[in-house]
Amino acid sequence: MWAETPGQAEVPLAGGDVTAGVVRVGDTVRRPVGPHSPLVHALLAHLEAAGFEGAPRFLGIDRAGREVLSYVDGEVAGRPRPPWIADETRLASVGRLVRAYDDAAASFTVPPDVVLDASPAGPPGMPPAPAYPPELIGHVDITPENVVFRQGKAYALIDFDLAKPATRADEMFNAMLWWGPLFDLRDVDPLLRHVDVPRRIRILADSYGLSGTDRERIMQVAVLRTRRSWHLMKQRAQTEGGGWQRMWDEGVGDAIKRREAWLDRYAATLTAALTAP
Repeated sequence: MWAETPGQAEVPLAGGDVTAGVVRVGDTVRRPVGPHSPLVHALLAHLEAAGFEGAPRFLGIDRAGREVLSYVDGEVAGRPRPPWIADETRLASVGRLVRAYDDAAASFTVPPDVVLDASPAGPPGMPPAPAYPPELIGHVDITPENVVFRQGKAYALIDFDLAKPATRADEMFNAMLWWGPLFDLRDVDPLLRHVDVPRRIRILADSYGLSGTDRERIMQVAVLRTRRSWHLMKQRAQTEGGGWQRMWDEGVGDAIKRREAWLDRYAATLTAALTAP
């Protein structure tokens, strides 16, 4: 049982794009609560009960009204990216970690008093979501900053603020987006500009054990999700400001449009890589 220890120093933690005020206090992390928090807390409690070790533990709420999570020690690929970001052994371990998480999350039942997907409703003109029913509460924010490595292998996922109903194809598109990566070359980190993207997404799919059906349709999901993300990012910048506005001002909308064009151009090539015998 967690108990508050007065007088411990607060150490700011950097890395997130939109969540300010995250600090480490001893062996805990303190984060601001928000509309997403009840779902995240229930999900983390389920993961702990299910024996999934690759996520923080929800410990409670502190005197300042912040959520208290266990601190997950290890290394993450922050910015600037470390040289190992392109390592294929580490890449395969990301796929295995995401599969283990998804399998554990698939048995999670959302409590009746918990709000699903607290993100704002889509603005007019936003394309519809892929027409596949959700299979689980996905993490769907599998950025290099949100994967903790130990001894060269992906050990844990952190930052569940964007967790929401998703399909396994949604989840793996998100992993491929960041770890492939699925970006126009102008927006790719220099350490990843030389990599074989079709090979890397195949490694992710194989290490995850992605089904043949999902391999066939994941690029369709990728294009639709990318088109929707432009509208959602713009709306969040306008309505929530903060980190969302900063990213929009820095050109994330233009980068999303470039990604959409890149995916349209290479979707067939990427699908062939995923489905080849």
